[in-house]
Amino acid sequence: MRFDKAGIVVAGWPPPEIANRGGRIEVENCTFEGGIRLECWRGAAIRIGNGTYLNRGVEIVAGRSVTIGQGCALARDVIVMDTDQHPIDGDEPRIRPVIIGDRVWIGARAIVLKGVSLGHDCMVGAGAIVTKDVPPYAVVVGNPAREIYFKRNVIPRRNTG
Repeated sequence: MRFDKAGIVVAGWPPPEIANRGGRIEVENCTFEGGIRLECWRGAAIRIGNGTYLNRGVEIVAGRSVTIGQGCALARDVIVMDTDQHPIDGDEPRIRPVIIGDRVWIGARAIVLKGVSLGHDCMVGAGAIVTKDVPPYAVVVGNPAREIYFKRNVIPRRNTG
């Protein structure tokens, strides 16, 4: 395991597979179950916030940047990637950063694709394929993910830290 910066990481068995190809991987105090895979390309960054939990089989691929906030929970076999990972029509692979806000819950086998921002306190249903931004407090499900609930009149949390 090789992180560029890490707090306390509680890891299951087998330990996380870290494929750092010249990028930067920073994690705060987190829990990783067995079989996690983090792939970070040259010049890219993966950042995982304090108190975030990654269940078995989660895979994160960063061609440029994947940021996961604090207090998030990613269920089994979730995939988060900011790239198509292959060229299309002879072009370079398409890469756009992914940002996951604080306290986001992502259900089993969901996929979060390049260029997506998930707002704080939102939920992604199991098996959803997220291709577009999700606002804070929303719940999305399906393929492609569509919003089924949005909590209105919410008083935003103040950042005290």
